[in-house]
Amino acid sequence: MEIPVIRDVLEESNAIARENRAVFDRNRVFVVNLMSSPGSGKTTLLQKTIPVLTELGIKCAVIEGDITSTLDSERLKPLGIPIVQANTEPFGGDCHVGSHFIKASLEHLDLTSIQLLFIENIGNLVCPAEFYLGEDRKVVMLSLTEGEDKPLKYPLMFRECHLCLLSKVDLAPHLDIDISVLESNICKINSQLNVIFVSAKTGEGISTWIDWLMNQKGNLNRIED
Repeated sequence: MEIPVIRDVLEESNAIARENRAVFDRNRVFVVNLMSSPGSGKTTLLQKTIPVLTELGIKCAVIEGDITSTLDSERLKPLGIPIVQANTEPFGGDCHVGSHFIKASLEHLDLTSIQLLFIENIGNLVCPAEFYLGEDRKVVMLSLTEGEDKPLKYPLMFRECHLCLLSKVDLAPHLDIDISVLESNICKINSQLNVIFVSAKTGEGISTWIDWLMNQKGNLNRIED
């Protein structure tokens, strides 16, 4: 009796992600997949980040992922950049933005006029880490208000990412948190993970974050037409 083998559930997703990556490469678009739990401050960070990048001459766009609503897109709208909303509720309410959503979103973007594309993924420290979307870099944002244990409880996210942004650092004096323990827990999971402390309220760390983006973008080798 022949035993059927179930196809890798990620196979189709990865195939579409590779298509996305080929499109990004052809258009020389640097793509950042920004992930976190809900309320860590991803949208607020983009509100602070994109105007600085614009002043530096970098043309940005955002694919805004959410289960439902356009609330975050509305917050970014005053920035005057291309924004595409990717809601998963009509398709089952997935807790992550899939590569097929990215592919569909690209039909609404003129990639020839975009240099840096942010994918603001759905707030979740689990599912988004499992899926490759065709991005160049994965970034996890963790608020100090979430405590020291999150890297240990959700290790895949911290293993997969290239950078960890520790947000809301201005609240540190008011929180019962040991930052050294948090950093140690991150290191236990991924000793190579870069960490930047940021506060969208005070501006702390924003310039370092911008420098990281520019450095990563500059070091990326794109295929020639």
